[in-house]
Amino acid sequence: MTSISKSSVLMLIMAGFCILSAIYFPIWRIELDAPQYPEGLALLIYANKMGGDVDIINGLNHYIGMKTIHAEEFIEFTVLPYVIGFFGVWTILAAFIKSKRNVLILLICFALFGILAMYDFWRWEYEYGHNLDPTAAIIVPGMAYQPPLIGFKQLLNFGAFSIPDLGGWMMLTGGILIGLVSAIEGGILNRFLKKNLKPLIWLLPLITLISCSPNGPEPITLHKDNCEFCKMSIAEGNFAAELITQKGRIFKFDDITCLIKYTKENPDKDVKGHYVHYYLGNNELIPAETAHYIKGGTLRSPMAGNIAAFKTEEEANEHIQKLNAEKTEWNTLFKD
Repeated sequence: MTSISKSSVLMLIMAGFCILSAIYFPIWRIELDAPQYPEGLALLIYANKMGGDVDIINGLNHYIGMKTIHAEEFIEFTVLPYVIGFFGVWTILAAFIKSKRNVLILLICFALFGILAMYDFWRWEYEYGHNLDPTAAIIVPGMAYQPPLIGFKQLLNFGAFSIPDLGGWMMLTGGILIGLVSAIEGGILNRFLKKNLKPLIWLLPLITLISCSPNGPEPITLHKDNCEFCKMSIAEGNFAAELITQKGRIFKFDDITCLIKYTKENPDKDVKGHYVHYYLGNNELIPAETAHYIKGGTLRSPMAGNIAAFKTEEEANEHIQKLNAEKTEWNTLFKD
């Protein structure tokens, strides 16, 4: 029997409308963050146009030799709404045709479309980031300005963050629903669950923990990394610190005081975590909020913050005596 179940019919209808919604909502977004643009810039990519801060971004691109972006130059913006509409309608029709074979063909075609679309997007980013005007006002030898396909990348003083927008997530949801229907109707899901249900139950907490865990700090390279606040080269690692934003951008500092001052002067930063160097460690950064601090005495940090961080209270108390320092706390440091 090739007919699909009622629940699969409902999932296909939902998938179809999810896919069709991508015609109206932005599919992808590239956000740019820099000190001169504290609120950030965003390029929104729709099925048939570009939105967001296109004019400002084009002005910046002109200085570094990148081509300006104009929607009419891309044939994709003419074709893509029809392609998305085709897959949306096909998915809804598949719910009424109720053929397992048709759903499988739909899944394969939609997956191939997704792969082709991502490659085309990468190719576009590559061409715009590498084919630069040799007469541009700003030329950095060997520098390319290709944004990341997905995730974060530093481009000079700009942090570029690329991620699907609402329309893209809706298309992904539609594809997952089609795949789920195909797995259910093909019996793959039932066989998999019968064989792997117990291991999955045991692995679920671990998978959840890993997926929810924040990205950790990045090792500091002495005499190469510069402090984001004072712009000095980081030469003494045991006083260093880092700030990580929600988007994964990392700012490094040569002194805990520089980290604190930078955070105060940039309250708009969507901070994911503050990290300070473990005073007794070797390039080991620990969460700032849980560290134990001492200050002053014979401590001498690069920017005269004279603050050292420890993992335990016992370590901090021991070095209070050795260094003739005084005990302090993270919240107190922010108030000073």
